Amino acid sequence: MIIIITGASHTGKTVLSQRILGKTQYPYFSIDHLKMGLIRSGNTSLTPCDDDKLTDYLWPIVSEMIKTAIENKQNLVVEGCYIPFDWRKSFTEEYLSEIKFICLAMTDKYIDNHFNEIKSHASDVESRLDDSDCTADWLKTDNRAIIEGFTKAGERVTLIEDDYESTIGEVLKSI
Repeated sequence: MIIIITGASHTGKTVLSQRILGKTQYPYFSIDHLKMGLIRSGNTSLTPCDDDKLTDYLWPIVSEMIKTAIENKQNLVVEGCYIPFDWRKSFTEEYLSEIKFICLAMTDKYIDNHFNEIKSHASDVESRLDDSDCTADWLKTDNRAIIEGFTKAGERVTLIEDDYESTIGEVLKSI
């Protein structure tokens, strides 16, 4: 089984991946690590700020990694924001039957009511070197884009509306 976890920034994708690891023992792969490895090694001229271009650059690699894991009958959680809205087009039905897709996004109301809490958890799993660009308005814009893009593509988006822990708990129960 492959579990793809994507969503807006600061929604807890990495935290959820670690919880799934604890529950299932499925290893997880962070697309951010691939991104930074390619950037730092000089294998791309893209920068961490080139989000849209990075999705186009990274997805062909990540999708082939997913196919390889499925062919090898390996379980894997793939986590990151560089998943295109039309990700399903990269796979045949044979592959899609082995993939569970999870997309996390926060509502404007949740961000308004919990912004300081969101910021306080930004480094729960990984240390963010500079999180100064994270504002409530930026988070709302990012989350709205994720909700709109994946919804238009026919994907289910798990909305974090009131209680983060209960929402994530429901996601974990579905695995």
